[in-house]
Amino acid sequence: MAVAFRGGRNGVGSGLRSFFSYRIFISALFSFLFLATFSVVLNSSRHQPHLDHTLPRTFQSDPLKTRLDLIHKQATDHLTLVNAYAAYARKLKLDASKQLKLFEDLAVNFSDLQAKPGLKLENGNAIEEDAFRQIEKEVKDKVKTARMMIVESKESYDTQLKIQKLKDTIFAVQEQLMKAKKNGAVASLISAKSVPKSLNCLAMRLVGERISNPEKYKDAPFDSVVEDPSLYHYAVFSDNVIAVSVVVRSVVVNAEEPWKHVFHVVTDRMNLAAMKVWFKMRPLDRGARVEIKSVEEFRFLNSSYAPVLRQLESAKLQKFYFENQAENATRDEHNIKFKNPKYLSVLNHLRFYLPEMYPKLNKILFLDDDVVVQKDVTGLWKINLDGKVNGAVETCFGSFHRYGQYLNFTHPLIKESFNPNACAWAFGMNIFDLNAWRREKCTDQYHYWQNLNEDRSLWKLGTLPPGLMTFYSKTKSLDKSWHVLGLGYNPGVSMDEIKKAAVIHYNGNMKPWLDIAMNQYKSLWTKYVDNEMEFVQMCNFGL
Repeated sequence: MAVAFRGGRNGVGSGLRSFFSYRIFISALFSFLFLATFSVVLNSSRHQPHLDHTLPRTFQSDPLKTRLDLIHKQATDHLTLVNAYAAYARKLKLDASKQLKLFEDLAVNFSDLQAKPGLKLENGNAIEEDAFRQIEKEVKDKVKTARMMIVESKESYDTQLKIQKLKDTIFAVQEQLMKAKKNGAVASLISAKSVPKSLNCLAMRLVGERISNPEKYKDAPFDSVVEDPSLYHYAVFSDNVIAVSVVVRSVVVNAEEPWKHVFHVVTDRMNLAAMKVWFKMRPLDRGARVEIKSVEEFRFLNSSYAPVLRQLESAKLQKFYFENQAENATRDEHNIKFKNPKYLSVLNHLRFYLPEMYPKLNKILFLDDDVVVQKDVTGLWKINLDGKVNGAVETCFGSFHRYGQYLNFTHPLIKESFNPNACAWAFGMNIFDLNAWRREKCTDQYHYWQNLNEDRSLWKLGTLPPGLMTFYSKTKSLDKSWHVLGLGYNPGVSMDEIKKAAVIHYNGNMKPWLDIAMNQYKSLWTKYVDNEMEFVQMCNFGL
């Protein structure tokens, strides 16, 4: 019993000591936390600035600064937006529009608001509550107005911007198209006026044949029949052997009485031998005759008589052709067509001297070397020209191909001498009454205008403008079925129109003997090429 009692007493004492130790520890912990908190509060109160309660109540908290910065940002953003829409309006040519005026006024208001002192806190300064509320209200009102205007204008502005963007795109495409056309014109001109390898081959082989057999190709005695005015006479001036052969052959094949037809072919000295050998090797069928001469054989044609020859020899014209060509072409896109070498050829101007070249003839049919005759054309000699000099097909339709298109009507002499709306006509198939020509002194008229145009102030270059002037009011209009043009540049000429035509003309750059010829019309020319001629086969014309 004694042991049990002692042990129970010791257990009770130990539990009490543990309980009191725990309470002391908790009390000490809370006391420490209290003292620490009190110390922090005391230190904070020591560093807190004293407020002057005599000043008006102000806002100094960070949330207000954030709010003020937000208002300032809204004003700035909407000012930028308003200015952007005003710029769009100006770009769209809306300077007199109501929207532009409103946006400009609104932009001024936003700028005035931003200029007010106190809208943006600087250096920690504060603004009064009343002033802040007033600025906030004004900014919100202007922002609301701006948003309403933008909503009302956005749809129409977006549509007009799309239209403007489309116009800009169209303009850019047109610029590219014009550049491509210009490059294409240059490439086409180079292709058209360069001598094809096959054509050069043919001329060289014909000359070689003449050199190899000089006795065989001696000139025949003069045949007076070529001056018989009762026959049908043709004038063809060219340096292209294959082209001349097609013109002559197409006339003979379709003529009802070919023995009555005489061809006067004039070429330059370089191609004279080749031309003579061709017609010696391939004589005309059924009694038709051909006379071949070089331009140098016409002694009267010299620079003292013919103004155009004097001008062709001038340094000024040589400079126009051979110096600064790229610069001239860039300055005037139409100049490139006048760089055509044919304008430097005397052969191109012989047509104005027909009465002097053939003094015993009464009428003559002039043909370009790029035509094909599809029918008997003797009916042209039977047409009554009513005393006119020139019989030709008119080319005007609507406002196109009239005198105003070829002559410089800003020149007072041109303006008082011609009607700009007068209808132009075609060179390339013309029946000339040489007696009427001599009577009207047309060659003198041609010389008069050619002398005045030495500086190219009346027309640029070429033979059609002086022809229009020389034969003004002296030209008889022929039925259009006599002469159909455009096969060298216009793919829209109808086959029905071509089939009805007596003469078809490959005027333009796409000549039928070139690779760039239009395929739909090429066969109309190639069927008159003498493919049995050995040199044509050897030179590989690719026809």
